[in-house]
Amino acid sequence: MEKTSQEDPVKTAQNVSIGATGAQYEISAANYTAVVTEQGATVRQLRFRARDLIVGFMADEPVPDFRGALVAPWPNRIADGRYIYKGRELRVPVNEPERDAALHGLVCERPWTLVSSEPSGVRLRHQIRPSAGYPFSVLLDVTYRLDNGGFHTKVSATNTGDHTAPYGVCPHPYLVAGKSAFNSWSLELPADTFLEVTPDRLLPLGRRPAADGPFDFREARTLGDIEIDHPFTDLVRDPQGNATVRLTDPGGSGVGIRWDRSCDWVQVHTADHMVAERHRLGLAVEPMSCPPDAFNSGKDVVHLLPGATHIANWTIFAI
Repeated sequence: MEKTSQEDPVKTAQNVSIGATGAQYEISAANYTAVVTEQGATVRQLRFRARDLIVGFMADEPVPDFRGALVAPWPNRIADGRYIYKGRELRVPVNEPERDAALHGLVCERPWTLVSSEPSGVRLRHQIRPSAGYPFSVLLDVTYRLDNGGFHTKVSATNTGDHTAPYGVCPHPYLVAGKSAFNSWSLELPADTFLEVTPDRLLPLGRRPAADGPFDFREARTLGDIEIDHPFTDLVRDPQGNATVRLTDPGGSGVGIRWDRSCDWVQVHTADHMVAERHRLGLAVEPMSCPPDAFNSGKDVVHLLPGATHIANWTIFAI
């Protein structure tokens, strides 16, 4: 039997408007401003002193390229939209037909319910209900909060059903260092290992040391014309257990993202796009709790027991 939360969501919010992605929740604090949308709990805009920290989109347009999406209950892709869990073959919708994959979970286009709102933060909730391809009940709860330290996200996932549920999560921001050309930005990525992927479907092949390939950014260096769409792991963390990626502009501005031990992987993508207007506008940096196609490999999948909760935290901040 599916269990439900006893907390009633609030019905109103401050600084809210309506757009193509539903309610637009505007929050601000300490020179930061952000807009979060009802659809997908998507981060549509994030700025510091009027400087964009992510590639955003307009209130009257749909979400392009998963910009600012919150991705669950699996990050990245599932090959063929098919996986086996506890002896049962399951199929989820293929929404990336060119790679025959199920991409970025189930909640990006779903409406999220407002739980609470204040000038500097907003909390939203979405109940994943059992379906043919994901026959599990998972309650997602996300809090976005601004302060002097940046834009903080806390995502909790609680199994409200009677069966253990496979689970993974990640954000999908495209970071923006400044106004200079993308190729001039410098990346610092503290990862000792990257996952080699197939060139056609971006599915895992095997781990390689970062030092042995073109993706060694353990010391900051300019991106140039390199193309990246790979997962990284074996992250170097600070004494508090956090990993941090920094992206800086030659003019001195920049942006960083920091996350805790809930995510042992990070997908980095240079956003190479066939449409010129969308090409290399920002660098996608996606802390992930598990790698691509994890529902098939089993690698780092969270197995949520009935009643159990998984919590992930990350922060985007200005440099």
